[in-house]
Amino acid sequence: MRVALLYNVKKDSEEVTESNSQEKDSKKDFSKYLNENLVKNYPERLDDTFAEWDSEETIDALKAAIETGGHEVTLIEADVDAYDKLKNIRPEFVFNVAEGELAVSRESQFPAIMEMLDIPFTGSDSISIGICHDKSRCKEVLSYYNVPNSSFFITDNVNEVPTDLTYPRFVKPLHEGSSKGIFNSSVANNIDELKSEITRIKDCYDQPALVEDFLTGKEFTVALMGNGSDVRVLPIVEINLDAVPSDFNKIYSYEVKWFFDTRENQLDIFRCPANVSDELYQAIEKVCKDAFKVLRLRDWARMDVRLDSNGVPNIIEINPLPGILPDPLDNSCYPKAARNAGMDYNAMINAVLNEAVKRYSKETK
Repeated sequence: MRVALLYNVKKDSEEVTESNSQEKDSKKDFSKYLNENLVKNYPERLDDTFAEWDSEETIDALKAAIETGGHEVTLIEADVDAYDKLKNIRPEFVFNVAEGELAVSRESQFPAIMEMLDIPFTGSDSISIGICHDKSRCKEVLSYYNVPNSSFFITDNVNEVPTDLTYPRFVKPLHEGSSKGIFNSSVANNIDELKSEITRIKDCYDQPALVEDFLTGKEFTVALMGNGSDVRVLPIVEINLDAVPSDFNKIYSYEVKWFFDTRENQLDIFRCPANVSDELYQAIEKVCKDAFKVLRLRDWARMDVRLDSNGVPNIIEINPLPGILPDPLDNSCYPKAARNAGMDYNAMINAVLNEAVKRYSKETK
């Protein structure tokens, strides 16, 4: 089969386009919100502009994996020329990992293009991906269908913060992924800290803040694969929050993910499969399958789950385009779960592609 791999690749600082540079310059320097030691020792990791995009190493690994399935692979970078390339090449199928660029609907841009061109692709459609990327809209759908998630409000105005809130609160950008904008300071313990976080997100990302109840229980990451009644949960990953540095909040923040848990100095941050009771394991599986169904996701997704004070699993994040770093030393959760299910990287990628092909064949009958 002729497969196109549609992707965005991380850019080096000198490769950033003039328009992106202007956009970056319009934002305030968020290094002032970080621990001084991190700013001093990891200056090259401070810019999170392309945190959601894939490295060349990942793109190469994806291409090689699809080729092991016997397919002919064409690389198409998801930029302004991609529409014409897709239209002219007309691949039989697209393996989509494109995160898009600019605007809150960026992850929906290329799924919508492929829908217009009638080219089948892996993963969720443009509507479902767009809903997931707008965290408040995603939570509204979950809440309507009684899928547990923490209560919330959104604002970009510190003067609109209710004065009767209980604390702590968890604060994050409304339209970001890959832990962008989630720092140690995201746990707000009082109204002054909350207002500071709302200001930070407005300054640095030019978007509203999502303010949630902070869930105090254990945290898990859940990889799902398949469609309809055949959706399966891969071995659940438990996040070992005890591995977070002692002077940091017990969250999997941008600092922990990109500063502390590195290939060179890997934290003992993940346990797979999660060491929990059968009852809790099944409850986590159920809440994730329910979320997958009501959001009409397709083929694969990764969900983050945290227990509330009563031990009930709550959905805290949904990513229909999960990170898939190929090197086990990178602690990438979806491949980690797949390995524990008996799939190496190549088998995992082809399993996702095969699920998409099988789904498309049913849809077109």
